[in-house]
Amino acid sequence: MEQTKPAEKILFVDDDPNILASFLRQLRRNFAVDTALGGALGLEMVANQGPYAVVVSDFKMPGMDGVQLLNHLREQAPDTVRILLTGYADVDTSIRAVNEGNIFRLLTKPIDTEGLVRALVAGIKQYRLINAERELLQKTLAGTIRVLTELLSLLNPEALGRSCRIRELVAGIARGMGLPLEWTLDSAAMLCQLGMVMMPPEALQRVLSGQELKGEDLQLYDMHPMVAADLVRHIPRLEEVARIITFQEKRYDGSGPPPAATESGEDIPLESRILKVALDYDLLFSQTGNPQEAMQTMRGRKGWYDRKVLQALGERLAQSKMGNVRLVNIKDLTENMVLAEDVLAEDGRVLVPRGYQVTRLLVAHLLNFQKSLGVVEPLKVETQANEAGQATEVSAEPRP
Repeated sequence: MEQTKPAEKILFVDDDPNILASFLRQLRRNFAVDTALGGALGLEMVANQGPYAVVVSDFKMPGMDGVQLLNHLREQAPDTVRILLTGYADVDTSIRAVNEGNIFRLLTKPIDTEGLVRALVAGIKQYRLINAERELLQKTLAGTIRVLTELLSLLNPEALGRSCRIRELVAGIARGMGLPLEWTLDSAAMLCQLGMVMMPPEALQRVLSGQELKGEDLQLYDMHPMVAADLVRHIPRLEEVARIITFQEKRYDGSGPPPAATESGEDIPLESRILKVALDYDLLFSQTGNPQEAMQTMRGRKGWYDRKVLQALGERLAQSKMGNVRLVNIKDLTENMVLAEDVLAEDGRVLVPRGYQVTRLLVAHLLNFQKSLGVVEPLKVETQANEAGQATEVSAEPRP
């Protein structure tokens, strides 16, 4: 019975078209094989036709030898498994191949088909292992962030609502600046209020309403970015997220916390500069309810913000379709809505803070709360048209 051909692609690179044709004849029944004549074309194919699970390169090629090619691939496609095929298996070549190209296997010519197949199978297994580890890491990090945000929702729901609003603002600013929303910035936005677990919810309410904090509440508020950063820093692979949070209150001129840090201007991480603008706008808007007034205040603060970031926020607000506030019952919620006010139980407790994007899961939770605790209706929401200009209906039942 013929074995199933692996879905992963393999690229052979050589300067001899006859050798490439030979590889293709020997292996195309069992593998998805592409060929490239020379190192330059090999790099081009990896960029335009990848990803490749394995790249097998000849060592001796004019212009760009195999070690140079694999060294470039190490930067361009770090997950691709690299194999060097050479007739010059001396010690110097081996050392250079390992140190510069970080190769998986060094094969010597001539090599029989059986030996080459074994190397390719091992290379594909290594590629799958690399991707499985990355997927596991991504799921672990996503799960960790989810647990931390759920903990924040239990201890200080208003702080989580603020994180959700900040996340939306940060995404809009990044788009306005032509930047991709990197997972580090997105995670920092979700975790930037984690230090608020130390603060009584009523203290945060005073901050958002523009009241002055005093004594211990003021100290806790000033410390909250460092508390969040210290918590996040102990999670593997979130060190950069912690650094972003550390500087989230740092002003562009270098003033502001942390006081021991001397960074200013472009030395402050761009992600922190974006977060600073989003945080201050959300705070001012919470206090005034007027986006124009909030932006006017921020524009008048000399030296506080990166002007490019502040301009991107202004453009985002000018283009926003948000602002159609309406009252609806739970059964009428749609996915184009954002909670404009806290959702309260009949006994007065906050069930869901304002700023939450409506999802099917949220609707399901609210229906459960309605049965068990009672929910104050109608709910105040802001609506936003989707690309077709229509609202998207939400069902409390999971879709198949």
